[in-house]
Amino acid sequence: MKALFILILSSVLMACGQASESGETPVTPAASPEPAATGAQAATPESAPAQQAQPEPEPAAAAAAPTGPEESRDPNAPQFEAAFEGQTRAPRPATTEDWTREVLVDRLDHPWALAFLPDGSLLVTERPGPLRHVTLDGAVSEPIANVPEVHAHAQGGLLDVAVAPDFEQSRTIYLSFAQPDGEASRTAVARARLSEDASALEDVEVIFHQDPSWSSRGHFGSRIVFRPDGTLFVTLGDRMNPEIRTEAQNPMNHIGAVVRINADGSVPADNPFADGENGAPEVWSYGHRNIQAAALRPGTDQLWTIEHGPRGGDELNNPQPGLNYGWPTIGYGIEYRGDEIGEGITQMEGMEQPVYYWDPVVAPSGLIFYTGDAFPAWVGDAFVGGLATRRLSRLVFDGDRVVGEEWLNIGERVRDVAQGPDGAIYLVTDEDNGKLMRIVPAE
Repeated sequence: MKALFILILSSVLMACGQASESGETPVTPAASPEPAATGAQAATPESAPAQQAQPEPEPAAAAAAPTGPEESRDPNAPQFEAAFEGQTRAPRPATTEDWTREVLVDRLDHPWALAFLPDGSLLVTERPGPLRHVTLDGAVSEPIANVPEVHAHAQGGLLDVAVAPDFEQSRTIYLSFAQPDGEASRTAVARARLSEDASALEDVEVIFHQDPSWSSRGHFGSRIVFRPDGTLFVTLGDRMNPEIRTEAQNPMNHIGAVVRINADGSVPADNPFADGENGAPEVWSYGHRNIQAAALRPGTDQLWTIEHGPRGGDELNNPQPGLNYGWPTIGYGIEYRGDEIGEGITQMEGMEQPVYYWDPVVAPSGLIFYTGDAFPAWVGDAFVGGLATRRLSRLVFDGDRVVGEEWLNIGERVRDVAQGPDGAIYLVTDEDNGKLMRIVPAE
């Protein structure tokens, strides 16, 4: 009996160690996969780092020629082969920029998103619920009044913030958040007017919520992205639990989906399922796991997203209307405990392949395509925040294919990334002592 107990305990410890490779909580068949709350704040399922905290990053040196890929660790799922050349582990780019980082603000409480206002100041969300106005000289406001109530447990809370394209006239902003719904919760989007002194929200209105709600504290998504036509993309998670995640294959609901709505929450007439016959009218694409990185490619109306995989299989996609992106039927990762997901396949007719994937994962959160003047060699490249990897990943494209990947070591969990009006790259780190940082050219 003692030997049996030791064997079981060893298996549990091994599973926990394997789970730490992802930025998310392992999904198990248990009714409550999330860890219990500790201290004054609920535990964060994405808190397990993929590696030990890294030393302070040094300014990057420009590379003279491309080399092999940055990633040298063994994959979690070596049995899976890429569907096409270059789908994973792209080589280091031939050129880069010298850079360094500056800390502008600290002592933020798990900041989740940042968005620039036209005057160069920022709005920053903190997952426990506050929305703050921050200036680049380090001034941080008290919590802005009248933010909607949030389900601030584990991955839930106040999530993304987006500034309306007509903000200078309307002062309208949008928030995504985990909304309590009785004993359950769901991702919701609110629209509000920011007061002239940036101290309060006015005319707050919830314009969308995910259907159905679910009793889970994980996989809410969520990012908000404006399209040039004035519509909004909102990314939604699969809600994590095994009992609900299979609904990501059902376009009649919002589980594991990208939705597209008008600025008032109504449904655009040209959505792929606008008539509601073959899918929920708001759904743009489905079969996603948990998208926490999304941006438009500059000069286009094309949405690009990056979603968390399980153990392996973070995915970069370019979601197209009405298409199925496979989760959880196909994918390039395995369960946290080590067994295969479903039939353990990576391809199926009628399901889209990712443009690029990672194994091991980066635990992606936050995405931009760089267009500034500060780093000429980076123009057109994507920058992806990494929670588990504590870095930014730079992706170089040739058309719609990734042909290079560079790692910029930050040393803290990167939750969101944005380009500033000065051409610098700004990011927030998801820590108890969260920081607003700026990446600038090295002297």
